[in-house]
Amino acid sequence: MNITVYCGASLGNDPVYQASAVRLGKWIAANRHTLIYGGGRAGLMGVIADTVLAEGGKVIGVIPTFLQARELAHRGLTQLITVETMQARKKKMIELGDAYIALAGGPGTLEEISEVISWARIGQNPNPCILFNQNDYYQPLKMVFEQMVKYAFLTEEDYQKILFSDDLEEIARFIATYQAPEIRCY
Repeated sequence: MNITVYCGASLGNDPVYQASAVRLGKWIAANRHTLIYGGGRAGLMGVIADTVLAEGGKVIGVIPTFLQARELAHRGLTQLITVETMQARKKKMIELGDAYIALAGGPGTLEEISEVISWARIGQNPNPCILFNQNDYYQPLKMVFEQMVKYAFLTEEDYQKILFSDDLEEIARFIATYQAPEIRCY
């Protein structure tokens, strides 16, 4: 299975997030999954890629040409795909992925995981979306989704199609039993 991971190009200021990237990377490699990610060697992106590679796993990076120098494109990957734009990067990472997981990150990470969550609701993404909630990093976002349900901007059924967890066994079960949301009609 190809696991697309969205995460920060920085390490953050708490080592727990680096440890999360290592833990997820080891899980990906141990289960013989392939990591699909943004192609950089900096920050959490570099940590997870290096971990999967060190554990004997496969890693496919997708990076736009203008970020190759800024994000320091990783040169030791199984495959590095170069694209022209951020939109092309996101599209390729979605196409390659069988599941999408967001580790800690900034606005770019949030945008990427939000897009695949949104696309699932309109029938354009049949794959599971997971927010790796280490140290309750995504708890405020979870509360926003709960507000969406409370005020009828998101159905409870669609909300249940999003997982907030850092438990790798729960994540594996969620992926294995996932069924895409019903396509919404207005």
